[in-house]
Amino acid sequence: MKKVAIQGIAGSFHDIAAKEFFKGEEVEIIACETFKQVFETMRSDSSLFALVAIENTIAGSLLANHHLLKESGLKIIGEQKLRICHNLAALPGQSLADIKEAYSHPIALMQCGDFLQTNKHIKAIESDDTASSAKRVAEEGVKGHAAICGELAAEIYGLEIIAKGIETNKRNFTRFLAITDSWNADDIVRNQNVNKASLVFTLPHEEGSLAKVLSILSYYDMNLTKIQSLPIVGREWEYQFYTDLKFENYLKYKQALDAISPLTKDLQILGEYCENI
Repeated sequence: MKKVAIQGIAGSFHDIAAKEFFKGEEVEIIACETFKQVFETMRSDSSLFALVAIENTIAGSLLANHHLLKESGLKIIGEQKLRICHNLAALPGQSLADIKEAYSHPIALMQCGDFLQTNKHIKAIESDDTASSAKRVAEEGVKGHAAICGELAAEIYGLEIIAKGIETNKRNFTRFLAITDSWNADDIVRNQNVNKASLVFTLPHEEGSLAKVLSILSYYDMNLTKIQSLPIVGREWEYQFYTDLKFENYLKYKQALDAISPLTKDLQILGEYCENI
């Protein structure tokens, strides 16, 4: 059985992503309140896995999770892209007009902005998680209260979906990273045909330093699918660069790393894995 730590509870999008990533395997979910707690839980047991959201097509990157991953020493073994579909769910037997308050995670509320603007009689109230909002509505048993959550959460907690697919942008996807201890990671990806890598590095505060690195990556046919800069605390105007590279030739990828190493500082490979199409 795979034990997988997630931020959230049963029925959350992290729960769905974990079961999709480990499809066909028995999965035990370890629920954590925060992403920081997920990484703390991972440190206590090297056999664990985790699914951690890293970016959303609407809300952008989860910057804190980049830092937590870098500092943890854990390795990425894969990714899971999940279509995010939000629903308004409440106790059975109610209509849309009956709902006065809707609970959900702040990002979920933001993603359903058009629906909430159209239905101004519904007051949006922030909570910790989409699934926990569904659980709260079910446990409190108050008519007129609803949750904005996934279909699985509504099913688990016995709620009825009043309005389905209420997210503003129907191309709403979240990308999750599957991570584990570096020893586990080496065993898992050893026989895989890896075609993607996540890196982090810093650069000297010099003119053209980033351009030089990008030129080398291009020369070696690396497809830069993401670049995210984060400031380095205590070092004014210096940044860490988190990058995702796609490649067809593993040898050329390793040659590209050798070529950029002299130009970078603190180059760290966060993981080498197979792209999730």
